Amino acid sequence: MDPIERVLSEVDRAADEIVQYTVDLVRIPTVNPPGEAYDACAHFVGDDLARRSYDVEYIAAEGRAEHTARHPRINVVGTRRGGPGPVVHLNSHIDVVPAGDGWTVDPFGGRIKDGKIFGRGVCDMKAGLAASVFAIEAIARAGVALPGTVEISGTADEESGGFAGVAYLAETGRIRKGRTDFVIIPEPLNVDRICVGHRGVYWFEVTARGRIGHGSMPFLGVNAIDGMGRLLQAVRDTLMPALASRRTAVPVVPPGARHATININGIEGGQRVDGIQTPCVADLCRAVFDRRFLIEEGLDAAKQEIAALVAQVAAAAPDVRFDVRDLMIVHPTRTPDDSPVIGSLDRSIRRVLGRGAELVASPGTYDHKHVARIAGVPHCVAYGPGELEQAHQPDEYCRIDDLLNATKVIALATLDLMGAGR
Repeated sequence: MDPIERVLSEVDRAADEIVQYTVDLVRIPTVNPPGEAYDACAHFVGDDLARRSYDVEYIAAEGRAEHTARHPRINVVGTRRGGPGPVVHLNSHIDVVPAGDGWTVDPFGGRIKDGKIFGRGVCDMKAGLAASVFAIEAIARAGVALPGTVEISGTADEESGGFAGVAYLAETGRIRKGRTDFVIIPEPLNVDRICVGHRGVYWFEVTARGRIGHGSMPFLGVNAIDGMGRLLQAVRDTLMPALASRRTAVPVVPPGARHATININGIEGGQRVDGIQTPCVADLCRAVFDRRFLIEEGLDAAKQEIAALVAQVAAAAPDVRFDVRDLMIVHPTRTPDDSPVIGSLDRSIRRVLGRGAELVASPGTYDHKHVARIAGVPHCVAYGPGELEQAHQPDEYCRIDDLLNATKVIALATLDLMGAGR
């Protein structure tokens, strides 16, 4: 049996172990916010990697405000060195979003039913972490020597921006150009897709300030909520149609996300709805917006468009003062078309699934942004098990056959990349 077939057979032989490892990860409720059980999960992964002869590091995000005694931000990196070939880094985030309502199974029970594993974060992306671990394990069990070095990481806070996770590893040089050659992030974009980037993010807050007055005499005050209502109407009637008319050439999925978009993430102002009655005109109203911009638009144009819209509304409501504050900015990211990591994954997908890969881009961002912009590593993509549409849903699941196929693909792609040389 040739080496590749031996690797594929070892994945099949380890199927029960791969499923159980995934279930065990799901049962560690690493909910973000606030960042529960990160330390336990990092040590679960690290202890396992140590037993598999990896050199293991635990990297706390020292200096980050979110890294606290109650909720420490712990990242784990395991390194297995082989020959002098390239360094392939397999990165997964260990945090998951809150379970929310609507579940028919225990969100953290790891139930197996109808060929699927259920649980919060199983798709996004604990199955991907399991696939990474057992992809390299299958290579070892097949007796195939690693031509290079593999690193497997479990990192914090991707769901809230990844600043204490991959960004921290990049800022401290743990992931960097010259040290790291290729990065695969096994996010759930479907098992026959390679994700080559994402749209940009301009997350901002608008504050409307009026003048307080007695609720029985609202004409003596200036209602900030009314002012914000004017802005929301302008967003709906003017901005949204303009954004819907713009379409990127980047293969963002699903199709609706190929257009520029804006979402109103939250709003608050005036009396607390469940609070004590306060007969006052609301003098303050705040709203948070999530603007996803296209690589063809750019950040400056997106910001200028918002500023112009706010100025237009302010001119029509002179008694209300509007302020805009930036919350988070992420530039669009795209892997070079000729990147070796795309070719290696495509060849591996063809070998395992019998069909070519579809190149896609993500509607939301993921840790690719930090690998490309902070670490300076251009050869990064997302590829892993799970269906994109399952992420953050009640009764989230990952199909077991997708998990096994992705494990095979990652194993073959890792060997292919190491054989390509530097």
